[in-house]
Formats: sequence, structure tokens, C-alpha cells
Amino acid sequence: MDIEIRYQESLDYIYKYIDYSMTRNLRYSEEKFNLNRMYRFVQLFDNPQEKYPVIHVAGTKGKGSTSALIASALQEQGYKVGFYTSPHLHDFCERIQINFSPMTHKEMVDIVDEMRPNIENMDEITTFEIMTAMAFIYFEKKKVDYAVIEVGLGGRLDATNVVLPLVSIITSLSLDHMKVLGDTLAKIAFEKGGIIKQNTPVIVAPQKDEAMLVLKKIAEERNSPLYQVGKDYLYAQAAKSLSGQNFFVWPKEDQAAVNSYIESAGREDWEPTKIQIPLLGFHQVQNAATAYTALMVLRQNGLKISDESIKKGFAKVVWPGRFEIVNRRPFIVIDSAHNRESALRLRNAIDDYFPGIPVVLLFGASEDKDIDGMLVELLPRVKIVITTKSIHPRAISPEDLVKKVNRLGVRAIPTQSLEEGLEEALKLAGKENLILVAGSIFVAGGMRDVWAKRQKEFINGNGI
Repeated sequence: MDIEIRYQESLDYIYKYIDYSMTRNLRYSEEKFNLNRMYRFVQLFDNPQEKYPVIHVAGTKGKGSTSALIASALQEQGYKVGFYTSPHLHDFCERIQINFSPMTHKEMVDIVDEMRPNIENMDEITTFEIMTAMAFIYFEKKKVDYAVIEVGLGGRLDATNVVLPLVSIITSLSLDHMKVLGDTLAKIAFEKGGIIKQNTPVIVAPQKDEAMLVLKKIAEERNSPLYQVGKDYLYAQAAKSLSGQNFFVWPKEDQAAVNSYIESAGREDWEPTKIQIPLLGFHQVQNAATAYTALMVLRQNGLKISDESIKKGFAKVVWPGRFEIVNRRPFIVIDSAHNRESALRLRNAIDDYFPGIPVVLLFGASEDKDIDGMLVELLPRVKIVITTKSIHPRAISPEDLVKKVNRLGVRAIPTQSLEEGLEEALKLAGKENLILVAGSIFVAGGMRDVWAKRQKEFINGNGI
């Protein structure tokens, strides 16, 4: 049988189990998300997640970028690096990568076939639990040196939380999945802080006080050394362009030397570590500083990695769909922002990189998100909104989105597909305005596909 047919059958098989990412009524409770079940499940495969060192990353925003930066630096040092992330932009196998190469469709089919008997013996197993165990098994088979494991949802009850990591990382926390994780930052921090392990270092990105207090309390209770980005390691943006940005980063012990460097206007012989990243937006500087801090803590605990590998790895990282400029005339920016905090960061980045340029917003979202909050942050920068939807069961209708936008005093036009939405946006934007695609990772991934197809047709002479 053709491998692509078998691949689709394997996908259908794992998606037939309880898939909370597709349901509209997600219940995040110990009744439904029970780590005991995941512990039993991985035990059936002889605990593959214990066969290699793990770096575990949770957070509301930035966990994917931070994970990718760490994986890229480790790869540059010469390590074989597993990377588990979710959701995917285009193809399921993007979730499970080694040295940034996704597992092949055949490898995925073979592992699902191997897993089937144990899957069928588990009551109430979920799709995400199957996917997570699949990643653990794949990384063991491929004998990775390290695995960077990104949490799916929350942390405390997440299927990935059966790992015993070298270090835990908690990136920026904000209000998201509130019906699931809680309606305050403290409740969300409690869930995310659930990945902090006994006597294991934890690196925490800059947080609001409400979240930081909770994380510090958990770390203290578990005797886990806590390193704060912005306090134990500091950072400052140096320069930026549409091609990337660079920043300084230094441990707090070097603060006096950094002060002398600043006072000399950079004429000192010594300067703090300077790192370049291709990712745009000041929030990515924060993510990179978090990744750098984690690598420094790992190095203190025995990881062999050079400054050169960190710099080269960070400079080479590819993390699509995050303030990604896919065209320059007109400018088209695709972003995965899907909560209010990330929408604010997105607007700040637009102001930073495209000051004064009118914005046509192509927007689609899942109905369980804080859509009003996202729109409140984005609309002051927007002249018109084109609403659309991705192919996803939780997607809100374009017509309902139009009503929300209109209530906030901005004109909106509904379209029924990403293709139709893009055509409308190109017509309204002309060559001088900016087209911003945002609201959902599914919209971001879908638009990357639509744009790639359009470019291919243009190259093949079919016109745009």
C-alpha cells in the first residue's frame, strides 16, 4: 500500500481517540488529564523518555521559540537533538523532529503500528498522550543526545510531565486557555509551575509579580534553584532590522563591567556577550535571553557547549509563522498571536518595524480564545479588517468576527476562506500598505500554505 495512504490512515487512527485540541468543551481536570494514565502508558514501552537527557519547556508565549533556540544551539555543538513541539503549522510530523528534520511519514506509520496493541489496551487514552509517547519512542530509537520537550497545555497535568528533566523552563505567562487553566495569572502560574521538579534548576522568563510569586513558592517547596531572566541574567537590545536583531546578555555578576562599557560608549576593550537572532520583535530578545540563561545553567551542571555554538545556533534558528515577513511589496507579515498579550506584543512589533504604515488585518481565530481582547490590542493600528477562518472545528465564523470588529468601530469584510481573504487583502492594500495575518496558529499555517502555492503558480508562469 502507498505510504501516503498508510500515513493518512495512521493519522485518522490517532485522531479517533479523545482529541481535546479539537473539542469546544475542554475539561482540564485530574479526572480527564490524569498523569497516572500517561505513566502507565510509557511504562508499556519501557519508559523511553528516561533514556536521554531532557530540557522541559512550558509557558503561555515564547515556549516554541525558546525551545527552538536551545535545540539549534545544541545541534551547532554537534549533538543529535530531539525536538517535540505543538501544534504543527503544516504537517503532523513537524511535531517530532531531530536536528530540525521532521520524522518521515514512513517512520510515523511504523511507530503507530508498533504502538497499536498498547494503545488499544488503555482506557480513555488521548490523542496528545499518543503523540507524546510517539515522540519519546522515536527519540529513543534514534538515540538522541538531548531532547527539548515543549509542553502541550498547562504543565502540571500535561502528558509531557512524565519526564525528569535536566532543567525546567517557564517562558512568559499570560491569560490564555482561561476556561481550562484558570482565570487568574496566579492559577495559570500554578499549572505551568507544575513542571518544576524536586532539586532541579528552573529558569523563569520575566513575569508579572502575581505569576512570579507562585513560581518562586513552588520552586522553594521543591528545593529547586530558580534563575530569573532579567535579574540573574540581564539583557538589552542592541540593534534591529527587518532581517534580524542583536542583543547583549550578561550575568548579574558582570553588571559593574557592563556599566563601565555603557559609560565608555562601547570603547572598552571588554564587552558583554552579543548575540544575533533572525527572529523579530523585542519579545524574541526576551525568549533568546531565556534560552541563553538555560544553556548557561546547563553548562554549570556539566553540559559541554561553547559560546561560539550558542551564537551560531541562535543566528541560524528558523521558527516560521512568528512575525514572519513573507513578502515586501506589499509587506505581508504572518504571526501566530492567539491571545491578548501576544496581540499586544504583535502591535508593538508592528509599531517598531513599520511605523506609520497603514495595516490591513486578515484575521481568523478559534472561538474559545479571547477574541475581543486580541481585537482591542490590534485594532488601534488597523484601517480595515478582513475576517476569515481556517479549517478547524473551533474556528469562529467570519460573520461573527465582523460583528465583533464593528462593535469596536472598525470596518470589516467577511471572507469564507484564506485564499479569498488574501485576494481581498491584496486588493485593499495595494503596494504601500501592510497586510497582517494573525489570530490563530491555524490561520498562520494555512496562510503560509496559500502564499507558497501562489508563489509557485507565479514562478510557473500562471500569474498572480
